[in-house]
Amino acid sequence: MEQTEVLAYIPQRPPFVMIDAVLHADEQLVRTSFTVHEGHLFVADGVFTEPGLVENMAQTAAAGTGYRARQEGKPAPVGFIGALKNLRIHMLPPVGAVIVTEIVFLQQVLQAHLVQGKIRMGEKEVASCEFKIFLQDQ
Repeated sequence: MEQTEVLAYIPQRPPFVMIDAVLHADEQLVRTSFTVHEGHLFVADGVFTEPGLVENMAQTAAAGTGYRARQEGKPAPVGFIGALKNLRIHMLPPVGAVIVTEIVFLQQVLQAHLVQGKIRMGEKEVASCEFKIFLQDQ
């Protein structure tokens, strides 16, 4: 799935898009990729910064919920990060790096989702955390 197709699954629009492709999506897991480009909103001093990493994980989760909504013939929902837990950033990816982000949906109660995110660059873990994401009623 190319970036133009990704836009059907997330509410964000350029220049605030932090995923290039959806590599996998099902009920429990979504995986995306993103190439860090010079001049991107969250690139500073040649690296993809911490806020960009967090937003990349959030947009990967959004792509998963958007994918499921589209399968049901519904529009992609808008979500909000309610809380972050155990955020760990091990490194900042340099310009030109391709990162792969994986979100596992752990639990859902009404419009609240608990998810676990992990970003990798090759074999190296870049960042991880747990999110509480609240979806806006349609």
